[in-house]
Amino acid sequence: MIVALVAASLAALLHVYIFVMESVLWTTPRVRATFGITSDAQAEHTKPLALNQGFYNLFLAIVTAVGVALVIAGGVGPASEASPAGLALLLAGTGSMLAAALVLVVTDRSKARAAATQGLFPLVTLSALLVSAVA
Repeated sequence: MIVALVAASLAALLHVYIFVMESVLWTTPRVRATFGITSDAQAEHTKPLALNQGFYNLFLAIVTAVGVALVIAGGVGPASEASPAGLALLLAGTGSMLAAALVLVVTDRSKARAAATQGLFPLVTLSALLVSAVA
């Protein structure tokens, strides 16, 4: 369970960072380069889309963080003994993160590195929860 909680916490932190990039720093040179935005006009044109997408990432981070907090508050033991609400939030948050990473790589193979980055911690979380549930 500890591995799942650490991985979920790291996934949440990463998604907060993605929120900051997409919703706060979208038009800065570094973030523009990260996302392949080549002009000021393109950055301004895509800014509302990035803002919305950033908040989506923030909300996934919040769901996941609340799940972590509820599981910890209920005592860290096997998944079968953890807070049902906390587990549900962990599954919903990290499951959505992993699904989004899969959509990213399936729709654009050139984004495989970004998909792996955003999907690794959710995959570890879900795998650890599965192992903990069957143990």
